[in-house]
Order: sequence, then structure tokens, then C-alpha cells
Amino acid sequence: MAKETKDYSKYFDFSDAKIISEDEHSKKIRIRGREINIMAEPNHRKEKQRGKEDVQVLYDNAVPDELKHIGEGKHYIVYTFGCQMNEHDSETIKGLLEQMGYQATEDRKQADIILLNTCAIRENAEDKVFGELGHLKHLKTEKPGLLLGVCGCMSQEENVVNRIMQKHGFVDMIFGTHNIHRLPQLVKEALFSKEMVVEVWSKEGDIIENLPKKREGMRAWVNIMYGCDKFCTYCIVPFTRGKERSRRPEDVIAEVRDLARQGFKEITLLGQNVNAYGKDLKDMNYRFGDLMDDMRKINIPRVRFTTSHPRDFDDHLVEVLGKGGNLVEHIHLPVQSGNTDILKKMNRKYTRERVLELAAKIKAAVPHVSLTTDIIVGFPGETDEQFEDTLSLVREVGYDFAYTFIYSPREGTPAASMEDNVPMSVKKERLRRLNIAVNQNSLRFNSRLRGEVVEVLVEGESKNDSKVLAGRTRSNKLVHFEGSKDLIGSFVQVKITEPMTFYIKGDLVQTPVAVNE
Repeated sequence: MAKETKDYSKYFDFSDAKIISEDEHSKKIRIRGREINIMAEPNHRKEKQRGKEDVQVLYDNAVPDELKHIGEGKHYIVYTFGCQMNEHDSETIKGLLEQMGYQATEDRKQADIILLNTCAIRENAEDKVFGELGHLKHLKTEKPGLLLGVCGCMSQEENVVNRIMQKHGFVDMIFGTHNIHRLPQLVKEALFSKEMVVEVWSKEGDIIENLPKKREGMRAWVNIMYGCDKFCTYCIVPFTRGKERSRRPEDVIAEVRDLARQGFKEITLLGQNVNAYGKDLKDMNYRFGDLMDDMRKINIPRVRFTTSHPRDFDDHLVEVLGKGGNLVEHIHLPVQSGNTDILKKMNRKYTRERVLELAAKIKAAVPHVSLTTDIIVGFPGETDEQFEDTLSLVREVGYDFAYTFIYSPREGTPAASMEDNVPMSVKKERLRRLNIAVNQNSLRFNSRLRGEVVEVLVEGESKNDSKVLAGRTRSNKLVHFEGSKDLIGSFVQVKITEPMTFYIKGDLVQTPVAVNE
């Protein structure tokens, strides 16, 4: 039986709300004793539109001098849900808070501001956030001066913002993905007005450069573009993140060069669809392949990227990746389904044959490449035969690893209006069979590394054993080996002794040898 659709209508009943004041910039309302200052609120109709106006690139200082001490002696926590883009947004949020004088803490009772940076891609991510808000309500009761905020992709959804205003009046701030740079002003407004502050822009965001970031470890994420224009029928991201906007190449290159000077060992270039990079730069003919070619010339040991889209993965990019150097042998290429008809219903705009052709080109250009992917099972109307196409594609391409998901409808997407007619029991059985096929691939490819020596960037201790270190190869395989903590953050050589499905075990090589991954 298909999952029952949530009834959001109760969150749109504002009959008990009183408008206190209203002008062209904002309106103030009172709901159940709490005053709310709505400076801007999400509008799904506007989010569907792609603005014609040019994207502005702004280089302003995000934290005005008068707000640089507002958090002195105070502490913050940022909880992040979702993808690498959200993680990177959280680095910016933390950087802004620290420029305002706040210090990080892990103790909720010490925190003066707690922000939930949210994900809207799946319903269970949304449920987690509202569960977390339930726990934080008690903390807010004990410490009324605590600032609680919800930001990120969920905040771009009308029903979420209305639900918070109706049912979670103890929240102090709601802001979206386009106006993170406005955090200092929003904190000031929430602190001094004692009202809930809502500012969620539905218009396309500008590109704000020079925002502070708090990065930790030896790996760094670098945004190269924002937004998505693909409009896959199951996906809310084009509405929550806006249209595709590429950063200027010189700004990306300058940031990566600076990270190299700081000693970072690995960078990951980020975008909802990095392969579309540069399409919107009307004053130059510069695409993602050109950017990756320029990355090769920067003295940083490893360069990755995520996420890419088969539709825009062109021959020039394949050629550049084949040059190797610091461009690693790992490509994450979400396919979502192995059946052309389902891909059409998903609005992916490529075929099964295109995926097989592209995989063959990549393997020819990049020897020993590790291909990973995302796959959804149980999309509306998916038949047993169509699912078998996905299974066979996994085996034919030979994906090393896959993030696999059961389809669930997202409010506001075209697929949500399709009949969700694949029974949950069938979805779960398909997921089980798909995972078996993927795991067989993983074990088979990992087994080929037995006896080989691989280069590992050591990330930290294993979660289960402090004597064991964990790190990743260039092809993104997780390696466990025994070693001292002073190796964390460095490159080491490890001889593989025991290949497993999800990671590989090995022994530290004391004397350097030629590496063959």
C-alpha cells in the first residue's frame, strides 16, 4: 500500500493570526502570543520562475563593523542535515558567526545560538528536523535567551515555514539558501526585537564572494556554482536552490590557490550539477572541462568534484580527466534508473544507451576509474522489467558503489502528482536486490586490490577502534590500517591485505614503493 500523503492544509490556516503592521518591506503578525516579523517569505510559484535579470557578483564585507562583537562571550552550535552543499553552507554560517564573536561549542546548555541547516530532498530528512525542534523546545524553556534558527533548503518551502510559524512559535529565525550572507543582520533583528524573524528569498540569489568560512581538517569544499535548471520530476532542489549561477573562474581559481597555500591536501568542487558550469557566463566560452584543466595547474594533491549529470558530461571533460595528475580516478555520476522510459518520466533527458556510451568513454580515458552513482527504486509506474534494466545497468557499467533510495514523493514536485503505485513491499524488495548487486560489485573491485600498495590520505581514527586509522584512496575507497595519530592529515602508503565490501584493510608501508591503485 502506498504511503499516505501528508495533509499540510492545517498549516495554512492563519485565521487566528492578527496583522500588527504592514508596508512594502515587511509585515508583522501575531500568532498565539508570538510576534513574527516576516521580511520575506517563500513563494513556490515564484520559485518555479527563472528570472531574466542578470546575476550580480558582490564582493562586500558580510559582517559590518558594528556587528563584529555582538557574539562576544557567547557560543554557537550548527547542526547540518543533507548534502555536501549544506555542509559547505554550514562552513559559511560558522565563519560568519565567528566573525561576529561567537565561539563553537558542542554543549547545548552552553550554546546561545543553535541553527539547524536543513535538507529538503527526502521526507525523512524533514521529519528529523522537526523531531530535533521538539527536543530543543525544552532547552528554550530552560534558557529563554537562546536563539533558535532554521535555515537551508527546508526553509525555502512554504508548507515548512507555515508549519513552524503555526506549531513551533519558540523558533526565533527562519532564513533560506539565497540569503545566508544576511545572517548577521538577522541575528541582530532577532536578538533585539524578541520577535520571530522570517526572511526567505524566492528570487534568484546573487553570488556573494569573500564570505568567511570555517574549514576543518585537510579537505575543503569549494562551491563553483549554485542552483539547478534540470527540473527532474522527483526533485525539489531547483525550487530551493534557484537557477544555475556560475562563479567567475578567476574567483574559483583564487580560492583554490589560497587553499593550496594553506596546506589543504584535497578539494572537492561543488555544484548541484557541476557539468553545467560556465553555461551562464555569457561573456566567455569557459566550461567545466576548462576549469578542471586549470585545477591541474594548481599545487594541491587531489581534486574531486560532485555532483555531475550524464546529460552535460561532454567529451572535452572526459579528455581533461584523462590527463590525470591531481585529478583523481573517482567520478560520482548519478544515473537514477537504468530504464530509458523511467528516465524520461524523471525528465533526466538521457537514455540508458547514453549512460553506457559515457561510461565506456570515461573508462577508456581514465584507467582504474571508480564510478559511483545514485539510484531510485519504485518510481511511479516502474515495472519489474524496468527495474531489471536498472539491475543490469549496475552490472554492465560496474559501479563501485551506489547511494540507493526508495522513491517517496516530495510536495511541490511534478512527480508528487503522479500515482505512487508501486507497493512499499515491492520497493523494499527491489532495494534489497539492488543493494546485493552493488555490494557484489564493491567486493569484486576491492578484491582486485589485494596485495597492491595504495596512497591513502589519513582522515582520522576509526570510529570503532582508536588504534586503527581511516583514510581514503584517490579512487575514494575507505582504508583501515594500524598507525600512530601523528599520521592524521598526511599521505601514507598502505599494502592491502583484506578487501571487504564497504572498506579495505591493510598494513602501513614503512619504506615508500611505487604505488599502483
